[in-house]
Amino acid sequence: MTVNLRAAYAPLLTAAALVGIAAAVLRLPPSWLLLWSGPLLLLLALVARWSPVRSATLAGALGVAAVALWPVPLVWESGSWLEACGAAAFWALPALGAVLVGGYLRRQADRTRQAVRDARRDQQLELARDLHDFVAHDVSAIVVQAQAARFVAAQDPGQAVRALERIETAGLSALASMDRTVHALREASDGPTAPVPGLAQLPELVERFECGTLDADPQAVRELSREADTTAYRVAVEALTNVRRHAPGAAVVQVAVRRAGAGIELSVVNCAAPRGAGGLLGRKRRGGTGLAGLRGRVEAAGGTLRAGPAEDGGWRVRAVFPAEDQALG
Repeated sequence: MTVNLRAAYAPLLTAAALVGIAAAVLRLPPSWLLLWSGPLLLLLALVARWSPVRSATLAGALGVAAVALWPVPLVWESGSWLEACGAAAFWALPALGAVLVGGYLRRQADRTRQAVRDARRDQQLELARDLHDFVAHDVSAIVVQAQAARFVAAQDPGQAVRALERIETAGLSALASMDRTVHALREASDGPTAPVPGLAQLPELVERFECGTLDADPQAVRELSREADTTAYRVAVEALTNVRRHAPGAAVVQVAVRRAGAGIELSVVNCAAPRGAGGLLGRKRRGGTGLAGLRGRVEAAGGTLRAGPAEDGGWRVRAVFPAEDQALG
C-alpha cells in the first residue's frame, strides 16, 4: 500500500498551524515557538507547490497566521498593539515568502505540462498532415487505377494487368507512409524518427504518375534547406493528388524544379482535362484543404505558394523557396 505524501501536506500544515497558535496563546517558551516556525515555513512551501487549491488556501492561511502570531503575546505584555501588529507583519514576511516560492514552482510545473500538451497536440497535427499528404496521394492513385482497370479489363487484359501492378505499387507506398507515421508515434519521446521524404524521392513519385514528366535541376535541389526540401516534396504530392482527384483525364502533368531569380521554384502544371473525364473519384470527392494547409508550411520555410488556372485551361501550382544561403542569411 503506497502512501501519497503530497496529499498529506495540507492536513499536516493545518494541524501544525493549530498547534502553533494554541502554543502561542498558552505562552509556551519563545524558543519552542521560534523552532516550531521552521517546520511551518517548510510545510507552507510544500502546500503551495503540491496541494489542491481549495485545501491549500485554508491550510496556507492558518500556516501564515501561526508564523505571524507567535510573537504577539510576548510583545503585547511589554508594548502597545501597534508594536504587536508590527511584529506580526514582520514575521508574516517569511511565511508569505515560503508561499511565493511554492507558488512559483507550481506555476513553472504547470507551464511545463502545458508546453508538453502543446507539443503533443502539434505532433498529432503533424502526423495528421503526413497522412493526408502522403497516404491520400497513394490511395487516390489506387482508386483511379482500379477504375481504369475495370473499364479496360474486357477489351485489353494487358492494360488491366499493368493497372493492377500500379495499384500494388501505390498500396505498398501507402503502407510505407503509414509505417513512418507509426514509427514517429513510437519513437517521438525516445529517439530520432524515420526520415521524411524529400525531393530525392520526386523522380519515383512522378514515375508512378502515368502522364507525369519531370524536369529537375540537381543543383537547384541541393540549394534547398532540409525544411524547404521536405516541404517542396509535400507540395508536389498534394498537387499530383489534386490532379488525380479533379482532372484525372489530363494528358500531361509537368513537374519542374529549377532556379527562379534568387530562389528555387517547384511547379506542377497539368493540362485541361477533357470533358466528361471526371470519373467516379471526381464526382464523389469535393476539393480538400491540402494546399491551403501547406501554405503555412511553405511560408514557415521562407517561401511562397501560388495556385491558379494555367494559360491552356489547366491548373498550375507554384512554390518558390529561398536558396539555402539566402535562407540562412
